[in-house]
Amino acid sequence: MADFELVADGLRFPEGPVILPDGSIILVEIASGQITRIAPDGSKSVVAKTGGGPNGLAMGPNGKLYCCNNGGFEYLDSNGFLAPRGIAKDYSGGRIERIDLDTGAVEVLYKSGDFGCTLRGPNDIVFDEHGGFWFTDHGKVDYAKRCHDIVGIFYAKADGSHLEEVIFPSNNPNGVGLSPDGKTLYAAETYTCRLMKFNITAPGKVAADAGPGGPGIPVYRPAGYKFFDSLGMEANGNICVATIGECGISVISPEGELVEFVATDDIFTTNIAFGGEDMRDAYICLSGSGRLVKTRWARPGLKLNY
Repeated sequence: MADFELVADGLRFPEGPVILPDGSIILVEIASGQITRIAPDGSKSVVAKTGGGPNGLAMGPNGKLYCCNNGGFEYLDSNGFLAPRGIAKDYSGGRIERIDLDTGAVEVLYKSGDFGCTLRGPNDIVFDEHGGFWFTDHGKVDYAKRCHDIVGIFYAKADGSHLEEVIFPSNNPNGVGLSPDGKTLYAAETYTCRLMKFNITAPGKVAADAGPGGPGIPVYRPAGYKFFDSLGMEANGNICVATIGECGISVISPEGELVEFVATDDIFTTNIAFGGEDMRDAYICLSGSGRLVKTRWARPGLKLNY
C-alpha cells in the first residue's frame, strides 16, 4: 500500500475533489448536501449548501464551480462507515448547479426537463477546451419500486444555452474524463465495471462506433466482485479509475492494459484528483470512512481545462 497523508477527516461521504491554485481543496460532502473547502492547514469551511446530493465538481471557464447534483441518496451508517443505499426519501431531482465561490450562491443551471432531457442522478463532470462540459447521469435505484433508471451521458454549455443527451443508453456511468488530446471521452460504468471510450468528432459529438451492448467501445473490465466509480487522467493518457470493493485505484492504459493497482484501506474509494507543481500530488477520496488523503503518484496527472 502507498504512503498516505491524511488531509482531512470527519467528512460525510466526500467526492469530487478540485485542487485550487492556493493549495486548498474543494469537494462535496454528498451526505451533508454541501460543498466544503479544505485549507492547506486542514481546516474546513462550508462554501455552499446545495441540498440534495452534490456529486461531481469542476471549475468552469468563468471562474465558477459547476456541480452535478444527484438529488440525494439514503445511507446505511454502520459504526461511522457510510454507504449509499438507494434514492433519498426527499429526492429533490437531478440537476446541474453553478456556484459562486466568493458568495456561496447556488444557481440551478440545468434541471430535468430542460431541452427535453431527463436528469435523474448527474454524477461526474469534465470540461473540454471549447468551454462545454460532459457529464454522466448515474441514475437512481428505487428499492421500494424495484426499479433502476436507464440513463445516458450528456454535453452542455457553461452559459446555460445548450443541454443534450449525446449517448443513450449507458450502463449507469459514473466517472468521466477526456484524453490529453481531447479526442476521446472515457466513462466508467459502475455495475458492469467497464471502462468505455467514445471517439469525439466535434464539440459535444461522438462517432457511432459501438461495441457489444450499446454505444461506446469497451476498453477494460476486471475480474472479480468490484465496481468502478470516478476517474482521473494521467498526462500520458492513462486512466485512473477508483475501484470499489477492491479498495483502490486501477490505472489503465489507453490500450486496455492494467498498468498498476494502488491499494487503499476504504472499500468506498471513489475519486482521484491531481495537483502540485509537478502534478504528482494525488488526492484520493476514501468516502466510506469520510477521509481525504494525499500521496505521491508515480506519474504526473493531466492538467484540467480551467
